[in-house]
Amino acid sequence: MSSREARLRRHAQALWQAALAAVDPEGLVRADLAGREADDPSPDGMGGTSQGVQLVAAGKAAAGMVRGARAVLGRRLAGGVVIVPAGQAGEVPEGFAVYEGGHPVPDRGGVAGARAVAELAAGLGGEDRLLLLLSGGGSALMTLPPDGIALDDVVVTTDLLLRAGATIGELNAVRKHLDQLKGGRLARLARPARLDALVLSDVVGDPLEVIASGPASPDPTTFADAVAVLERRGLWDAVPAAVRSYLEAGRRGEVAESPKPGDPCFDGVEVRIVGSNRMAVAAAREAAEARGYRTLVLTTELSGEAREVGAVLAAIARQVRRYGEPAAPPACLLAAGETTVTVRGRGRGGRNQELALAAARGLAGVGGVLLASLGSDGIDGPTDAAGAVASGSTAARAAARGLDPDAALADNDAYPFFAALGDLIVTGPTGTNVMDLQLILVA
Repeated sequence: MSSREARLRRHAQALWQAALAAVDPEGLVRADLAGREADDPSPDGMGGTSQGVQLVAAGKAAAGMVRGARAVLGRRLAGGVVIVPAGQAGEVPEGFAVYEGGHPVPDRGGVAGARAVAELAAGLGGEDRLLLLLSGGGSALMTLPPDGIALDDVVVTTDLLLRAGATIGELNAVRKHLDQLKGGRLARLARPARLDALVLSDVVGDPLEVIASGPASPDPTTFADAVAVLERRGLWDAVPAAVRSYLEAGRRGEVAESPKPGDPCFDGVEVRIVGSNRMAVAAAREAAEARGYRTLVLTTELSGEAREVGAVLAAIARQVRRYGEPAAPPACLLAAGETTVTVRGRGRGGRNQELALAAARGLAGVGGVLLASLGSDGIDGPTDAAGAVASGSTAARAAARGLDPDAALADNDAYPFFAALGDLIVTGPTGTNVMDLQLILVA
């Protein structure tokens, strides 16, 4: 590896560290609530009475968001329920019922937590206040199937949709109609209590009804939409019979729909975005400019098949290197969003690793260029890596080790490919989640 590439790697690491620091959930929640405290003279700081605030938190950033809320509200938090990924229970402050759930497919721990959330919400009255803290992963972590649908039915359906490359909107349209809290149903349960929701967005465009399956937001999708997703993805006959039966009953009007815009259950609800990938990109841009790069944000709404996106980003990097367009070197191009992977092989990897592998093929032999793609949550697919780094030297170094990037890509096997090269990005769980970040540095 050349000294120039080593320098690009150091800079890329500094940029993604700056991006992650900018979306620290504890700081984001603390800033939002502190601002409301300054403007709100009521005893609980949320326009309410002195009896305290109940809290519900779910998602990959739940522990940090709870710490931020505790820092501002202190003893005014009367208790509540927190659902976090496995291994994070110890990061939650004392005073809450804490459950560990599964992600990206739900498990019994998450169901137990969701049941506790439902019981808390149903017991609230008109004088009560509920603070809801949501972040990416909340859909899987807070799962409460309706009567007649087993957890295993939801697990199978979720796994089929993920493997088929369903978008997050498609996935959540189905999940919202196989659950008792998603799609605004938590707001319906909590009525007439006042509900304030703070959201850390992990969905392109920040649609409140999609993030964590929108438990406090009106749901524009229907049972018919859920059926259409499964049919469009060729999964209708593959999902469990109980799922088909329940969705069909809903489509016929035999099961209550999720609450829609204008439903009175949202009269006492306020939902606010406190963090998004735009904040992360802005911080990375500032860090790049401080190191002398001309910066250009390509998009914060990146989507599509990971391997196709990787090829396009590699082509843009070549354009910068050869022609100084759309930015002259030294250049830093930034993108953010969330791609998908249609699983065709039997290998290991994640969308960021697959994107980087496709980019490595397009960058072969191009000097002074580096691409990094990583998940802001530190978890890329079913691996311990956040993503991977690709450069003009990747293909040559792989060939020297007998590695075939084409074969790895065909088998969705990016993880062992990059592991052998030492090019995985391993951060560990970051405690935040604002989708993925792509950096292109051209020396």
